[in-house]
Formats: sequence, C-alpha cells, structure tokens
Amino acid sequence: MNHPTRRQLLIAALPAAALAAPPTKLAPYGALPSERQLAWHGMEIYSFLHFTTNTFTDKEWGYGDEDPAIFNPTAFDANAMVAALKAGGMKGVILTCKHHDGYCLWPTKTTEHSVRKSPWKGGQGDVVREISDAARRHGLKFGVYLSPWDRNAAVYGTPAYIEMYRAQLRELLTNYGPIFEVWHDGANGGDGYYGGAREKRKIDNTTYYDWPNTWALTRQLQPDAVIFSDVGPDIRWVGNEKGFANETCWATFEPAGEKGGPASPGNVNAKQSGTGTRGGSKWLPAECDVSIRPGWFWHEKENGRVKSPADLLDLYFKSVGRGASFLLNVPPDRRGLLHENDVASLKGFGELLQQTFRTRLGSAKALDGAREFTVNFGRPAAMQTIRLRENLRLGQRVEEFELDAWLGDAWQPIAQGTSIGSCRLVRLAAAVTTDKVRLRITKSPVAPAISEFTVFA
Repeated sequence: MNHPTRRQLLIAALPAAALAAPPTKLAPYGALPSERQLAWHGMEIYSFLHFTTNTFTDKEWGYGDEDPAIFNPTAFDANAMVAALKAGGMKGVILTCKHHDGYCLWPTKTTEHSVRKSPWKGGQGDVVREISDAARRHGLKFGVYLSPWDRNAAVYGTPAYIEMYRAQLRELLTNYGPIFEVWHDGANGGDGYYGGAREKRKIDNTTYYDWPNTWALTRQLQPDAVIFSDVGPDIRWVGNEKGFANETCWATFEPAGEKGGPASPGNVNAKQSGTGTRGGSKWLPAECDVSIRPGWFWHEKENGRVKSPADLLDLYFKSVGRGASFLLNVPPDRRGLLHENDVASLKGFGELLQQTFRTRLGSAKALDGAREFTVNFGRPAAMQTIRLRENLRLGQRVEEFELDAWLGDAWQPIAQGTSIGSCRLVRLAAAVTTDKVRLRITKSPVAPAISEFTVFA
C-alpha cells in the first residue's frame, strides 16, 4: 500500500480556498508585471560576484591588454563562495562573465582573451560552470553579466562585434542551465586596446547594439530570465550605485535620455530612475546595486573597509523595503575565495535579517478594496517593523498610507508613506508597545489591493 507523505497530509488538511489564488472582483489597474517579473520580485535579494583580470591587476576597469595568464586563482572554491552568499540571505548570484576588459571567464569560442589561455587548471577551467553548478547545489538562482563594451576586441565598433557579442550571449544562455537575470552594463565606448590599435572608439549607444534583436535572443533561449539595463526591458537601474531607492519608488517607469528623447543602455536620465514614473506605461521596477566594499573588484587595501551587517540591513530597508531589489556585490580575492571580512559581514547580515523578521505579532487578512486594516496582537507587545505588500497582479495602486498604534485609549499616528508595490518596510526609530496597529490607505485612485500587512516584534 502506498502511504501518503507528510506533505500530502498537510495539503489535504488545508481548506480548498487556501490552495487557490485569492478571489478578487477588482479589475487590474495600469501597467502589470509579467510572470518573469513576478518571479524576480519574489527574490528581493541576490548577489554580484565581480571577478576578472582586474582582481590580479588591482584595477577597477581593465584596459583590455592584460596577459590572459595573469588570471590564476590559487584556491578557487565556488562552493565556499556560494555558501557564504547563502548565509547572507542571498537568493541568487550574478557573475561578471565578461567585464569591460573583454576577458571571458568561460572557454568561449569567440576570443583567445579567456580562461583557456590561463594557467589556472591548465587552461581547462570554467568559472561560469563552477559558480552556476555551485549556485544550484545550494539552491540559489544563477545570472550572467555580459559587458556590451569590450576593450580587447579588435572588431569593437564594427558590425562584426555585434555578432561576436551575441555569440557570447548564446554560449552563456545555452550551456549553463536556467538563467534568472541577464545584466547589461551601460558603459560602452572609449579608450581601449582593441587588438593592439590602442585608440578611442565611439559608438552610438542608441543604435549600435541593436538591442531589440539582442534581447529577442535572450527571450528565445531563456524565456524566464529578466533582462536588466538602465532602461530594462524588465528591470531598471535605480540611478545610483549606493544601494538605495528613493523613499517613493514606483515600479512603473517612462525612461528618457539624458538630454531628452529616447533612452537606451548608457543613456538615461538617472535622476528619474530612483523614483520611477507614477502611472507609467511600462512595468519596470528598480534594482539597487552596491558593493560590500568601496570598489567593485577586490583590492587588498580595502580589506578593512567592508560594510558592516548593520550597514547592509539599512540598505536592505532602503531597497527591498521601498519596492526594489537589493543586488549586493561581494568580490572574490586572488585566491578565488571571498575574503574573511566579507564572509563575516555576510553572516552577520543574514543573522540580522532572521532576527528582524523572526517574530510575527500578527497579520491582517487581505481584503481587496478595503482601505483600513487592523492587526490585533491580543496582548501588549513591543513592535518596530511593519511589512506591507500589494497584489501586483492587479497593478500598483496605493499612493499614500498612514499607520496608527493604539496608545492609551486612542489611535496615535506612528508612520506614513507613499508607494507600496511589492514590498514596503516601515522601521520605527524606536519600539512602540501596543496591542494593535492600524493601516489606513489615504490615497489611491482605485480600490486598494493589499496582500500583506504584518507587524513584527
């Protein structure tokens, strides 16, 4: 006889309504996220690994004339790196498979400027393979960063480079399993080695890369992957590299060029990116990228300048807590490991995250259309953090809200805010002891669709 598993028994015990999507009579409002964007929203926090010849030359941007043999990590351990990221709460990892120097961390067929010419593992190594495999072993998703600019390629600036770039993208998207995000930097054109020419090359970043057809290749090969650039098409840059979104941050956006007109990767009015566009026609949420160190690549002189766990938690509240995502760069050192200081900070940050959201005092049942909710703890308790979410399948609807606590014998205001979207975290300056908290939606052009209102000790 086949006995049911514990999971099957638990599911059978649930009411049928718990297994179905929450019923709603509300019509969607405005721009809406795709399924791939919804999956990305659910991740909230993931990591960059900036690693290339720069790690060994002590540079941030390589010129492209580096000897491929200089890349030779002495104790490379993908499992150790990914385990440290997981301890920090990361849900995914994006590797700089090729930075502006053009050095490829996989044995590409498109150039000799790659790990095939490295003494590391006798030229048989593949950083992309090892990191992607380790990510999946540890339950993290894997993403790829492929710089559009290539300071090594002799053909950069010509149509031949676009074919080369797409060939590199095809290799990455077909040989390393599911990809959750493809990352395109906005830096393109300028001084470079360019196969020995050693000159400055300018390109028209609005037309040269033919982005629609490059992105179509990603859609074909990895339809579930979100594509990041200054202007999307799925995820937008937040407009700074400090790791925070603006206090008001809309998931909708109408990007414009630096001087007006159409925007493109490398040409966007970044002052608008941190807030987005209320009522914009594109669902284009923000990603907040920042490094755990002053630089993006490992430098020995920065070993003592690693952000503390408290610093990282503050950035988490100012990114994820404002409806964006938190992309934290942790650069490997010359051993091919994360430095001990970085690992310790990650571990401390992961512990702070768990502590912050460990104890739920209560949640209000979501009710589409309601403009007021109350969480009753049943007893007085000290609370400090509140999490709000909207039902994104119905669009971003709320424009202003207020929070009150029952103090003495009356409601007293404790916080107010604007955009909610995928997540709004409210962290009070000091704990408040109360037995109930109230959420009031004070401005919304249509009936609200709140999916979560949770209060934490």
